[in-house]
Amino acid sequence: MTYADPLHHSSLDDVQGLSLGVFLCGIGIFVLTSAGLITGQTAGLAVIIAYFTGYSFGVVFFLINLPFYFLAYKRLGAEFTIKSLISVTMLSVVTEFLPYGFAIQSLSPALAAVIFGALVGLGLLAMFRHNGSLGGLGVIALLVQDTTGFKAGWVQLITDGVIFSVALFLFPASVVGYSLLGALVLNLIITFNHRRDRYIAT
Repeated sequence: MTYADPLHHSSLDDVQGLSLGVFLCGIGIFVLTSAGLITGQTAGLAVIIAYFTGYSFGVVFFLINLPFYFLAYKRLGAEFTIKSLISVTMLSVVTEFLPYGFAIQSLSPALAAVIFGALVGLGLLAMFRHNGSLGGLGVIALLVQDTTGFKAGWVQLITDGVIFSVALFLFPASVVGYSLLGALVLNLIITFNHRRDRYIAT
């Protein structure tokens, strides 16, 4: 008797997993921006640029990710790159259309930060488990690790530190503080739950 590989995802598995991940991330980012908060990584850059230019997050996020696809292809292969391109495009579309059917009348910034961190953390976990991502600076971190041996996690941490340090000159300290709370929740969820040795797809 033979059994299917428990670690293999079908195309349908990937579609539902990536779609769920994008949807959760979209709602999380909508909550974040509704409260006027920011975040780290590529999404954080897109949020800050969107605030100061007046362009929507979806448009800025899509454009800012374009240079990373070539690097992702060279480092992580075609499947990862294609799934990431599709996921980034879907997230851009979701964040464009959410305001038409979803309005938030009152929102505590602390609660917004926790909701953002929880939803985006869960969304990213779903995407990671289906070999997808939201592209961006994580690819650069992996390239730095490959070429220098400097850990990718430290590269991302330093990048976030720079983004939040610059944000202190652009936003009130309270906004940066609540935003750091959201980033902390997100990263703790990823840290405690993204364990390939524990995950078995069924």
